[in-house]
Amino acid sequence: MLAVAAAALLLAACSKPQPAPEPVRAVKVVTVGASNFQFVREFPAEVRPRIESRLGFRVAGKILRRQAEPGRRVKAGEVLAELDPQDYRLAAEAARAQLAAAQTNRDLAAADFKRFAALREQNFISGAELERRETALRAAQAQFDQAQAQLASQGNQAGYTRLLADAAGVVTAVEAEPGQVVAAGAPVVRVAQDGPRDAVFSVPEDRVAEIRAGSPVAVRLWSENRSLAGQVREVAASADPVTRTFQVKVALAGQAQPALGSTVYVTPQAPASAGAQVIKLPTSALRQEGNGSAVWVLDTASMTVRSQPVQIATADGNEAVIAGGLQPGAQVVVAGVHVLSPGQKVSIYQDKTVQGRGAAVPGAADPRVAAAPPAAPAR
Repeated sequence: MLAVAAAALLLAACSKPQPAPEPVRAVKVVTVGASNFQFVREFPAEVRPRIESRLGFRVAGKILRRQAEPGRRVKAGEVLAELDPQDYRLAAEAARAQLAAAQTNRDLAAADFKRFAALREQNFISGAELERRETALRAAQAQFDQAQAQLASQGNQAGYTRLLADAAGVVTAVEAEPGQVVAAGAPVVRVAQDGPRDAVFSVPEDRVAEIRAGSPVAVRLWSENRSLAGQVREVAASADPVTRTFQVKVALAGQAQPALGSTVYVTPQAPASAGAQVIKLPTSALRQEGNGSAVWVLDTASMTVRSQPVQIATADGNEAVIAGGLQPGAQVVVAGVHVLSPGQKVSIYQDKTVQGRGAAVPGAADPRVAAAPPAAPAR
């Protein structure tokens, strides 16, 4: 008997221990129900002028003076900056001297032609000689016209040494300083012209199709307690190469335009689906499964969970709009989804504060389970 007992103890020591039972995890669930699709999307935007010109000299030279300063209001025709005009003045003087010489040659050729025409009438010279004098007069006249045009061009060049404002507006930036040598056309002063203004903002690629040119928008001023009506004026045809977003410009209506550079918030027109009955879930209920999304659905009879693939239509704030895969009345796990497995036993999480107020009634639903009223199936 002792030998048999020892053998039994030895076999029991060598056998594998029984695995520990899988823990029953507590989860939070919500009851799926249909609710209104409240689509409110707001984009921060910056107020910019409709026309902002980068003004530069039409000739090259050294900046002698710069009268424009950032933030200064300017009128049309006001001098913004000046180049050193000495070289262009000398060139104009040279062109004026060439014009005087060309005029002298033309007058001399005209006098010769007049004298030889009189001699031809008396048959003292041949007709060929008179034609040569006429040709010389025409050449002298052409040289005079060329010199006259050259003088006008040099005069314009001298006038281009003064940079003038094309229209009334505000100086928004200065890109050159006195003493700097600039090339022709290089930006020197940036002027925002007075007139209509735009609210400019960027839209991600998946939302640009919802905004169309000509659609109305609401514009809310951040610094003031008022709103403006706006209309989408332009949607960029291509995405920004760095941010991969599309720029949208909204024309602001009304006489009281906001200040340049101020921040506003643009709310596009709600889509046609706004207000429709849809199924929405917190984003915490979603998990990645394969190439799609899925949720854990609770089987209240066995208190186990099963995986249910779902199709997501869009987002509504911090909630996901479900396009298919769920029916109203299903209970979906919204917390602890990444530690569950198919068929796992779970229990509904009970808040300690709720337990302290009174004993839970068997079979009663968790007070945090959102039981929405039955509604139409999801669209």
